[in-house]
Amino acid sequence: MISHVFVGVTDFQRAFRFYSALMKELDLQLKFCDARPWAAWMAAGHARPLFIIGAPYNGASATAGNGQMIALLAPTRAAVDAAYGLALQHGGSCEGPPGLRLEYHPHYYGAYFRDADGNKICVCCHEPPSIQTA
Repeated sequence: MISHVFVGVTDFQRAFRFYSALMKELDLQLKFCDARPWAAWMAAGHARPLFIIGAPYNGASATAGNGQMIALLAPTRAAVDAAYGLALQHGGSCEGPPGLRLEYHPHYYGAYFRDADGNKICVCCHEPPSIQTA
């Protein structure tokens, strides 16, 4: 259903360090990084969807949208915890610490944060602990 998601960033090197740490924790691999500047990650063995960061195409400053959020799937609750910690270590700010969100469903475990450009990111796991993948 989704081909790719593009997140505009102001300082590419800072954003690349931030998202590289997150993507490594979520076992997503770098597909490309070049001088545009932009970079993209994907799940191993899948050409799409891509998660892309880069300078806005029109050359204007990157801005975060109110009400917009991108949720990245984590294989385990431990990966949610680790990704959240890495996000904060790399300049992110908390929008909601890791925990169950029973208002969504009984096994929804997520964490919310913003990157340095204000983009809201969620990392979540939908599986009960008994069937989470490592």
